[in-house]
Amino acid sequence: MISTKNDRGWEQLFQKYEILKNISIDGYFIITASQINEFREARLMTKFDHQVNLPKLFQDNNLSILPITRGNYVISNFDAYEKFPEPQKEICHVDLPKFIESIDYNNITSEAMAINCAYVSNMLADFLGETELLPTVSGRMSSGTFSFNIINTITNSKISLTVNNSQIEIDGGYEGL
Repeated sequence: MISTKNDRGWEQLFQKYEILKNISIDGYFIITASQINEFREARLMTKFDHQVNLPKLFQDNNLSILPITRGNYVISNFDAYEKFPEPQKEICHVDLPKFIESIDYNNITSEAMAINCAYVSNMLADFLGETELLPTVSGRMSSGTFSFNIINTITNSKISLTVNNSQIEIDGGYEGL
């Protein structure tokens, strides 16, 4: 496996702050953006949209990272990615409305474009069982404050976390009746 800039940065962080040792003692480790920035920009070191994008150290140690404020992250043995089940039904193909000219369904190049296609083709409405579905929210915003529990996958113990005004990005929010 090729070592990436993120891999090298995390190796240095894990060594300097004894992250694995602290996780084994406390069950988790809180790291700040300032600490991460010592080796590489935090925004580049903490955004992992898919489990396969996690740095090697995270993958090798079954670790994930989640933001808990605008400048703090928690690292622990929790599963932060949902695994999609295999489809149980036959795949249903849908078409875009004929009058849509600004989307080339043969050339979907972004997440936003894919979401727009799912909306204009009524795929989202069908999936959600809604007859009237409207887009209501998207973009970057603050999470507000909330608490949740997540299970440590090694010890099977509960980790209680509070998120306070972390930056979030909503790809698409929809409301129906």
